[in-house]
Amino acid sequence: MKYSQWIGIVAIILLIVSCFLPWTWYPDLQKHFNGFFSENNTYGRPGRVFIFLAIPALIFFLIPKIWAKRWNIFVGAILFAYAIKTYILFSACYTGICPEKKPGLWMMISAAALTLVMTIIPDQQHFKKDTTPSSNTG
Repeated sequence: MKYSQWIGIVAIILLIVSCFLPWTWYPDLQKHFNGFFSENNTYGRPGRVFIFLAIPALIFFLIPKIWAKRWNIFVGAILFAYAIKTYILFSACYTGICPEKKPGLWMMISAAALTLVMTIIPDQQHFKKDTTPSSNTG
């Protein structure tokens, strides 16, 4: 895909931005949770992990080498798996109370999925081999 690298970079930026947006609203606590805040740090701070993984993914998107694209698939898969885990953790009901899902949570899971898809279909123009016939007929 011609623009997969740039779409991947935009997806990484959206993932980082989503960590600062409200993910869920907990009616019993009257609080919004996001990637850096949960009541008494109950759910941890997944925003830190997303940023920690997003920086290498961003760098790998910018490096036009095959080894970087292969590592980026690995990092993208970890990002997406962690996004699924985080989505389930933040949106799950507890003691009969279900949190209201906010757009930041949907943006986080969508950006992680888009990042993974863009790592799987990298820009192939950097990897094309020279197809000219060789003068060596030996």
